[in-house]
Parts: sequence; C-alpha cells; structure tokens
Amino acid sequence: MKKPQLISSILIVLFFSVYSATAQSKLTNDKSINSLIEKKREFNKQNKKGFRIQLYNGLERTAKSIQGRFRVEYPNVRTKLSYDSPEWKIQVGNYKTRLDADRALNKIREKFSGAIVVPL
Repeated sequence: MKKPQLISSILIVLFFSVYSATAQSKLTNDKSINSLIEKKREFNKQNKKGFRIQLYNGLERTAKSIQGRFRVEYPNVRTKLSYDSPEWKIQVGNYKTRLDADRALNKIREKFSGAIVVPL
C-alpha cells in the first residue's frame, strides 16, 4: 500500500521540478529583459560613475595617519586624501559597482571599522 504512494509522490515532485526548470528558462529568453540589460550597460559606460570606500572624515592629522596605516596594510589599493571644507577625507579604491565595493568593504572593515561605501 505504501509503495504506490511513494512512487506517486516521487513522480509528482519530478514533474514539478521539470516544470519549474522550463518556466525559468522561458524568462531568460525574453527580449525585453535583454534590451533593458543592454541599455543599463550603455548608461553605465557613458556616465562612468563608481564607488569608493571612505575610511575617515575629519581632522587632517588623523586622516594622514589613517592613510599611512592603510597603505601599509593594503599597498596595492589606491588612496585619495582630499579636503572638503572643513574636513579631510580619506577614500580608497575605485570600484565600478556597488557589489565590488561592498566585497572590498567586508575585508577592509576587519582593520578599519568605520569604513563606508560612497558614490563618486
């Protein structure tokens, strides 16, 4: 009595998994989605905006100290020290997407806990 129920359950699960897989493949072939993705890529190429990670915003001496410490910890990452009245900012990296910046931020926050992602 239990074998027919088990076999029918397996067949039902198999049917829905195959149906679900084919439904998902239909969505990725939609031309309107592909055209939107292409438009977004073109927009990003024209505007060339990105993200940086800001380590500090405040006094000049502290900003230069943090910049030196960062250069020792991460020698291959570009740093930028700027003055925006009345405070100094130390920003690092050049990231094309927010996702790239967030990935780097996770590593940087291990040693610089106050770091945040800022748009360019």
